[in-house]
Amino acid sequence: MTFWFLYLIRTADNRLYTGITTDVARRFTQHQAGKGAKALRGKGELTLVFSALVGDRSQALRAEYRIKQLTKRQKEALVAGSVAFEALLPELQTPAD
Repeated sequence: MTFWFLYLIRTADNRLYTGITTDVARRFTQHQAGKGAKALRGKGELTLVFSALVGDRSQALRAEYRIKQLTKRQKEALVAGSVAFEALLPELQTPAD
């Protein structure tokens, strides 16, 4: 089984981009190189601020959709660690180690 991750990237203008991937480091490198999401192209310095193991692709897609529905304040709480990822997505179960 392939495990998927949800990640958040902060742009130079303090926006948060949400995405999913099977390899966070590879995907972040692609974003930094200007490949991948058009939303991040030309946005200056990018910083990976959050990533979490989600499960299979279906769970990752649902998690991505749910995170994108959150307010900026809720996303910032997630990044800061003041709210648990699982608390925002109680319908998703994280895979066991």
